[in-house]
Amino acid sequence: MERDSSDEEEDRENLIPQNDRRNDGVKSPNHSRVVSFQIDDLKSRISGTASRFNKWYLFAILLPLVILILYFTTDLKNLFQTHISILKNPNNASVNRMRESELRALYLLKQQELELFKLWNYTALVNNKSSLSALNSNNDNSGNSSSLNKITMLEDLKSKLFSQISINRRIQGVLLSSHDSGDFVDFNGNYSDASFEDWSRCRKVDQRLSDRRTIDWKPRSNKYLFAICVSGQMSNHLICLEKHMFFAALLNRVLVIPSAKVDYEFSRVLDIDHINKCLGRKVVVTFEEFAETKKSNLNIDKFLCYFSLPQPCFMDNERVKKLKGLGLSLSKVEAVWSEDTKKPKQKTVQDVLAKFSSSDDVIAIGDVFFADVERDWVMQPGGPIAHNCKTLIEPSRLIILTAQRFIQTFLGKDFVALHFRRHGFLKFCNAKKPSCFYPIPQASDCISRVVERANTPVIYLSTDAAESEIGLLQSGVVWDGKTVPLVQRPTRNSAEKWDALLYRHGLEGDAQVEAMLDKSICALSTVFIGSGGSTFTDDILRLRKDWGSASACDEYLCQGELPNFVAEDE
Repeated sequence: MERDSSDEEEDRENLIPQNDRRNDGVKSPNHSRVVSFQIDDLKSRISGTASRFNKWYLFAILLPLVILILYFTTDLKNLFQTHISILKNPNNASVNRMRESELRALYLLKQQELELFKLWNYTALVNNKSSLSALNSNNDNSGNSSSLNKITMLEDLKSKLFSQISINRRIQGVLLSSHDSGDFVDFNGNYSDASFEDWSRCRKVDQRLSDRRTIDWKPRSNKYLFAICVSGQMSNHLICLEKHMFFAALLNRVLVIPSAKVDYEFSRVLDIDHINKCLGRKVVVTFEEFAETKKSNLNIDKFLCYFSLPQPCFMDNERVKKLKGLGLSLSKVEAVWSEDTKKPKQKTVQDVLAKFSSSDDVIAIGDVFFADVERDWVMQPGGPIAHNCKTLIEPSRLIILTAQRFIQTFLGKDFVALHFRRHGFLKFCNAKKPSCFYPIPQASDCISRVVERANTPVIYLSTDAAESEIGLLQSGVVWDGKTVPLVQRPTRNSAEKWDALLYRHGLEGDAQVEAMLDKSICALSTVFIGSGGSTFTDDILRLRKDWGSASACDEYLCQGELPNFVAEDE
């Protein structure tokens, strides 16, 4: 230890002289102390630099952690969102000008809305007058067609006005969304009539059933009217049957439904007992019930023929033979007046009572399909007879349920139904002036306009047209740039259950059942397009009125238009 101590002193002594020799110009007694302090200061500086360097490393490590914590714990949207009060700053001139412009725009929109409503109310007034004019017009078909065309044009105008008013209100709503409505004028005032909000271009038509003119049908139990229907197909026979019911009610007689051996099998398509239930008494019987009541005394005591031309009661010898084949004894067939099926005259209730009242038990008046008796009374919605149902003659319950199941499966709530008659219609229509047979492209355009008006995505097609015509029609029916599908009833498929009721009751494959099913589907549609001159269409329109499904957009195909091409006569 002593050696070490002497060595340190020797080294220090040797060091000082060396330094003295290198710094001869600096002589101070405190020189050795200054040198010592400089060495300590150097060490201190090195230690401070290292400390600052370690702090930067620590800061770089901690900063991302702090950012992550802030990101997950702070609502940055609210943190950086400009407070709405800045926008409401009254000292901000540009914002105030913007708000004044918005309020001015709202004022102008309100003025536009008022003017649109004035025009709306005017069209409603004109429309009501036109409707009354059409109802009170005479039987001139061209006059009726002109009135209906005017009504259609007015309805289309109202539809456009409705669209513009709706757009106007949407714009007002957007502008008002940035304002406190309580601080400004009330822009929410409704200056329209109450019906505006519920208005639709293809709205349901109010049939005013409470204003219906009716007659009570209270038949004498032993007095019968034997129905005879000869003209045309099933639809004609149903119309004939409906008119027979009116005659039976006027004459206080029970109506006898024709036998399937001489007419259609009505029991397969109609619910006969439904008629009796609607009136609460026995007013119609089947031929089998009539035969059971009369037993061996099956007679038609008197023929009082409504039509005399082309032959009395519109019956040929073949029909007489069929009636006799039922075991019926027939009296002489005679006409009560001169009446031609081609030119029927208008008759009144008094005319009928004067000519057809009889004390005989069983009478027949022949086919009355063409009879024109109290037309407005007979053709009114619900029919001329007082009852507790929507209508007396309607498809059977099985057919109606099947129609509803088909609609649920393939169509949905909103659809257009089209009865597009073609088979045998070309010659029939061209014999009329003007013709009612339209080229496919023209028909497609007419259908497309109705689809646009009705705003419906699908069409149910009831037709007897050939596949070539259906294909061309399908390609031409376009709305909003898209082809509108034409849906037809598919052939029987056991995997589909919508028609299971008909199958289980043995009604599948029956042409008349299928025709009545088509009528039911069409009668339940949102909008219906029919074929002018077709009794199939007329029966659908009757059902729609009676069921309350008739629409303001219902019309005949290309109503008010002439075919753009008509072939010459043979």
